[in-house]
Amino acid sequence: MTELSLESAQQVLDAQPFSRLVGARITEFGKGAAVLDVEVREELTQQNGFLHGGVLSYAADNALTFAAGTTLGAAVLTGGFSIQYVRPASGRTLSARAEVVHTGRRQAVVRCDLYTVDDEGAQTLCAVAQGTVLSARPA
Repeated sequence: MTELSLESAQQVLDAQPFSRLVGARITEFGKGAAVLDVEVREELTQQNGFLHGGVLSYAADNALTFAAGTTLGAAVLTGGFSIQYVRPASGRTLSARAEVVHTGRRQAVVRCDLYTVDDEGAQTLCAVAQGTVLSARPA
């Protein structure tokens, strides 16, 4: 297992221009898990006022990859993922909570539950994702 800090994970996230645009931040990182939060704002919603599905997919993809990075090392790439939208996402914050299900030498399988959190702190599950993350280290 690779020991990376929460601060170094946030630096990697900040190096992604799209992550800065969305305003994402890593709030938990380590031991096979990661949490990525995005504050909901109008620019991230679709025509009905719900958080856009692309933002949920972005959050799942990054949370999956960061969680896998805690077990595979910092050099990782998403191999693929699927997402199921459970209900429309609205609230103050989107929280993507990823946990490694299995790690091998070259890949990890990771699950991510996405919740919205409202102003009172109530959490609502809005999507579930699962993906495979690959080590980008040379074989």
